[in-house]
Amino acid sequence: MTQLNSAAPAASTTVRAQYIRDLSFENPNPLAIFTSESQDQPEISVGIQAKAQNLGERNFELVIDFNVEAKRGKDTMFIVELSYGAVVTVDESVEEEVVQHAVMVDAAHLLFPFARNIIADMTRDGGYPPLMLAPIDFNNLYQQQAQQASTAVN
Repeated sequence: MTQLNSAAPAASTTVRAQYIRDLSFENPNPLAIFTSESQDQPEISVGIQAKAQNLGERNFELVIDFNVEAKRGKDTMFIVELSYGAVVTVDESVEEEVVQHAVMVDAAHLLFPFARNIIADMTRDGGYPPLMLAPIDFNNLYQQQAQQASTAVN
C-alpha cells in the first residue's frame, strides 16, 4: 500500500457561528441603467480583504470584507459591500505556527460559498442577474496581506 504525504496537512477548523456583520447594496440610478439602450457588458471590480481577531483559547473571529462595484461606462450600476464573519475554533492538534493560516485560509474557504450566495441574492434582488463570484485563492490573499503587513512594519 502506498502512503501519500502532503507538504502541509489540512488544518482542522470548526465554524461555531457565521453571520453578516455589515451589508449594503446601492443602486444609485436604476432608471438610467434599465432604460439605457447600451448592451455593453459592465465592468465589475471586486475587492476582498480578510482579517482575524484572536478571541482566546484557539477561538477567532474571521471577517471577510467584499467590495463589489459594477459600472457601465461612467455610470455606476450597483455597489455591494458585505462584511461576513464567523467564530472559528482551531483544533488543538494543529501546530501553533500554522494556526493563523488555518483561520485565514482554511476557514475562509469554508465561509466563501455563503458570502458568494448573499452577494448573488443581493444583485438579483436589485434587479440584475445574480453575480456569482469566482472562487478565491485565500492562500494567495493571505500571503499578500502578510507581505503588506511586514512591509508596513519595516
